[in-house]
Amino acid sequence: MNSRQPWAGRKLHLVGICGAGMSGLARVAVELGAEVSGSDSSDGSVAEQLRLLGVGVTVGHSAGNLPEQADLVFSSAVGEQNVERVAAAEAGQRQLHRSELLGELTAMRKTVAVTGTHGKTTTTAMVVAALRGAGLDPGYVVGAALPDNQPNAYWGTGDWLVVEADESDRSLLNLSVEIAVLTNCELDHHATYASIDDLEETFRAFLARSQHAVIWDRPELLKLASQGLDVVGYDAPDAVTVGRAVRFGWRGIPVELPMPGIHNAVNAAGALEVALLVGCDKNSAVSGLETFKGTGRRFEAVGVSRNGAQLVDDYAHHPTEVAATLAAARGVGAERVVAVFQPHLYSRTVAFASEFGVALATADRVLILDVYPARELTDDFPGVTSQSIVEHASRLLGDDAVSGVGGLDAAAAALEAELQEGDLCVLMGAGDVGSLGKRLAV
Repeated sequence: MNSRQPWAGRKLHLVGICGAGMSGLARVAVELGAEVSGSDSSDGSVAEQLRLLGVGVTVGHSAGNLPEQADLVFSSAVGEQNVERVAAAEAGQRQLHRSELLGELTAMRKTVAVTGTHGKTTTTAMVVAALRGAGLDPGYVVGAALPDNQPNAYWGTGDWLVVEADESDRSLLNLSVEIAVLTNCELDHHATYASIDDLEETFRAFLARSQHAVIWDRPELLKLASQGLDVVGYDAPDAVTVGRAVRFGWRGIPVELPMPGIHNAVNAAGALEVALLVGCDKNSAVSGLETFKGTGRRFEAVGVSRNGAQLVDDYAHHPTEVAATLAAARGVGAERVVAVFQPHLYSRTVAFASEFGVALATADRVLILDVYPARELTDDFPGVTSQSIVEHASRLLGDDAVSGVGGLDAAAAALEAELQEGDLCVLMGAGDVGSLGKRLAV
């Protein structure tokens, strides 16, 4: 077998191939020599990019999409009733969860795996930037687009692989890990975890699989590391936001990132500790990180509205993330911060309605869309709507400053009338709220 293409001759079919994680796996599989196909419910730019790599992407799901003798790869969002999975089962073809394929990749190289409730994507991409700054060529799989039209995944020529480790479905436990990074720990995925203790136990098991652990310097996180594990704590206690940048010191070296937000300084400190463990020169790693411009949908500038408001798109979908994103927005110096929030999942809305209200009330004006159900069914959550978040935010900010705006069309119309020059409009959520940026930008 060709050592440069160890998967030569292997057939892989990815169901939901245009998703952030799945598309990255498809890219790496092509680099490793596999014959890759896949299907998704809709077409778009990701599908077109994959086709340019020689991937056969089909829009819609059908038993006929599945090539003979192909391993079928699926994510947790694709149930056993999917017609392509049914066809694979009937034909006796192997089926792999997305994390199992990623686990195969982590077994092939020394791996840095980043987990936590928040900040995984950004921290993973920051590690890549720091290692590249030190002259390394790491492989990576990141769950978002990278700046300057870089792909979201790449196998590379180096000895290291850098990946996100997804806790939402416990699939992080399928990975082989040399350096584990834990950014934080908060209950978020209520369908998977019965309690915070349950989540902590999963993180504890993940850390125990590693040789080294890089952990945000908080007692409740450090206690999750098993005795004898090599642990490095990190933080950025002196971080300050200066306009659209954040500055902090790391091991005696001043660092300035071209992005706002104290939370990003903390993420960067963790990434630099990883680079040091890998063996990178400190100054070179800092230089690499200082070129980092962020990832897609993480405080991403997407244009200016017709009336001159700045538009920013962000993936924030947990109260802690919303609060951090709006704090970063405050630091930019806009005359008014307009928060547009689309709740993601009914279960999360029920659990955190009050906390979302508190976080959103740090904006000057708040518009709240309907809940984006994703994998959940409306009938399973009778009476649960985004109105509960509207009510909580209104109690703190006032009825005149908070509005429920329904769907995307109504939100677009409301924003066209609302936004003005001097505003910073932050579109937040894990659903399709980001599409509003394209609709509003001129």
